[in-house]
Amino acid sequence: MPMIQVDLRRDLFQAKGEAISKAIHAGLIEGLDMPADDLFQVYRPHDEGEIVFSPDFGGADRRDLVLIRVTMVHMFPADVKQRMYTAVARHLEAAGVRHDDVLISVVEVGFEDWYSGAPLSE
Repeated sequence: MPMIQVDLRRDLFQAKGEAISKAIHAGLIEGLDMPADDLFQVYRPHDEGEIVFSPDFGGADRRDLVLIRVTMVHMFPADVKQRMYTAVARHLEAAGVRHDDVLISVVEVGFEDWYSGAPLSE
C-alpha cells in the first residue's frame, strides 16, 4: 500500500493534476505490480517561489520540479524500485511532465508501521 505525496506548482496541479495522478498510479501498477485499487495520493500544490531546486544537479535539465514521495513497506529489491521509477517517469512524460522535472523519493517502513482502516484486533 504505497502512500504518495506530491509537491508541485499550483498552476501545474490545476492544469494537469488528474493526468499526473493517473500517470503516477499507472507507473506504480506497472513498476511494482501493485493492485489497481491501491490508490492513496496526497497533493500539495505550491505557489511561485515555494519550491526551490537546482536546475542541473545530477546532470538533469530541470525547468520545474514535481517531487514525488513514495512511502511503502520495505519489501522491494533495488531493481523493482528502478523499474517503478522508470515506469512513473515514462507515464508522467506521456501526461506532459518532462522526465528531467521529476524527482522520486522512496521512504520505506515496516509492515507494523501501517494502519489502513482494517478492523483492529483486540
